[in-house]
Amino acid sequence: MFTGLIEAVGRVATIDGVDDGHRIAIDTPLAAELALGDSIAVNGVCLTVVARSASSFATDVSPATLRVTTLGAWVPGRRVNLERPLRADDRLGGHFVLGHVDAVTEVTALRSDAGSYWVEFRLPDELQAWVIPRGSISVDGISLTVAALEARMFAVQIIPHTWAHTALSDGAPGMSVNVETDVLGKYVARIMSLQQPGGPSWPGGTSEET
Repeated sequence: MFTGLIEAVGRVATIDGVDDGHRIAIDTPLAAELALGDSIAVNGVCLTVVARSASSFATDVSPATLRVTTLGAWVPGRRVNLERPLRADDRLGGHFVLGHVDAVTEVTALRSDAGSYWVEFRLPDELQAWVIPRGSISVDGISLTVAALEARMFAVQIIPHTWAHTALSDGAPGMSVNVETDVLGKYVARIMSLQQPGGPSWPGGTSEET
């Protein structure tokens, strides 16, 4: 479980093939605080530390993850957002982020706006029911608020601090990003679908009960 508050920006050092997947090594001072087996969100993807040194860590990425995230297109030198899991005694400053990517989409427009930045993204069809105005959304692991929503587009405003302390500042129209919608909305959508007449049964009763 993560919050979408980025702790550090790392840089991809090497990418090696491992059984049709990838082993990705990332340079970051945050590596000194990691242990083997730790979870870490890398651009919004929950991964496991399989090797580490004082200045870098490595993680194995399965073929399935490569297919449904942006990681398969990464090259050495790319900057990435990093976040360690939420601790039970931490403040929750962002929103609940699982590190399970719902879709890959792309930046469609980017412009400065009074010191902040307005960034627009294509809204994939499969996410239509899960994105709401002023709701939470994770883009490359960053907890953001949906500032505008249209049929095929959503937009966010990035404050100067977030722009300076995440890899989103490397973005440009056409760049692919990992998107995870708010998990609470997905549970609501699932419950509602099960309550439709003729829908599947819900534990403790039928879908037609209220």
